[in-house]
Amino acid sequence: MPVLMDDVAGRAEPRPAPGGATGSPRRGWWTSRRRDQLAGLLFVTPQLVGTALFVLLPLGLVVWYSLHEWNVLADTFDFVGTENYRELIDDPKLPGVLRSTLFFSVGLVVFNLALALLLAVLLNQRLRGTVVFRTLFFSPVVVSLVAWTIVWGFLLQDNGGVNGVAGAVGLEGPNWLRGEWTALLSVIVVQVVKNVGLNMVLFLAALQGVPAELYEAARVEGASRWTQFRRITVPLISPTILLTSIITVVGALQVFAQIAVLTQGGPGTSTTVLVYYLYQQAFQFHQFGYGSTLSVLLFLIVLTLTVVQWRMRRKWVFHEQ
Repeated sequence: MPVLMDDVAGRAEPRPAPGGATGSPRRGWWTSRRRDQLAGLLFVTPQLVGTALFVLLPLGLVVWYSLHEWNVLADTFDFVGTENYRELIDDPKLPGVLRSTLFFSVGLVVFNLALALLLAVLLNQRLRGTVVFRTLFFSPVVVSLVAWTIVWGFLLQDNGGVNGVAGAVGLEGPNWLRGEWTALLSVIVVQVVKNVGLNMVLFLAALQGVPAELYEAARVEGASRWTQFRRITVPLISPTILLTSIITVVGALQVFAQIAVLTQGGPGTSTTVLVYYLYQQAFQFHQFGYGSTLSVLLFLIVLTLTVVQWRMRRKWVFHEQ
């Protein structure tokens, strides 16, 4: 028996490595960690390729085109350096375009977010028929944008449906699309009604995630509904408010079809926002170099606003504090 134990113990001892060295065997290069890394790279490769081809490459080409004067009709492509950027600074129409863009964007963001939050709070109540109203307010989101805008174009005419309803109650409505402020207001309203349902659904999902116990404790302490909304609801849904504000601001700076169909930037330049002015310069006046310069300006504005909102999140977003 002792002999057998010694024999087993002898076999269990590690064999000496060549040259007399002892130690554990070397691990192979193809480890499970490297396999996981390769699998992750394969999964993200399509997204990286798509981003490079359809985001980074177009951005680089726009910057390159902004340094050239490109005349498609004459088939010329001449390098002009910063000439287009100097023209941008001296453009007499640009201040009016930026002012219209500012008024349109601020009005759209304020009305959209405020109305979406109001509708979400109302439709979050456990009342009969709320499902019908949720569907009703969300349905414009899935309607064709051009069809929606054309219908509103007929409704906002001088003898259209809006003035018809106003006349039925004894009011005389203006020609909505021919006045400077009424045209801008009309485009804002059309866009808000079209997309308010999307933000409403996002707010509604956030509201349903707020614990009911917090409201019960606040009622026990005698807090009013306004205090509950201000102290409980708004802080807990602040991440969703940040998300919707970024989406709405970026969307407001990219609105084109509504203005092209309803007002064509008029009257004057009252509804000529930066995107539509870019379209005019590039595709109507065939100044593709200057149009690319306006694209760079639009990109910088969107990037700046997005970064500012993201940096401010630590001050008013609840989960970031």
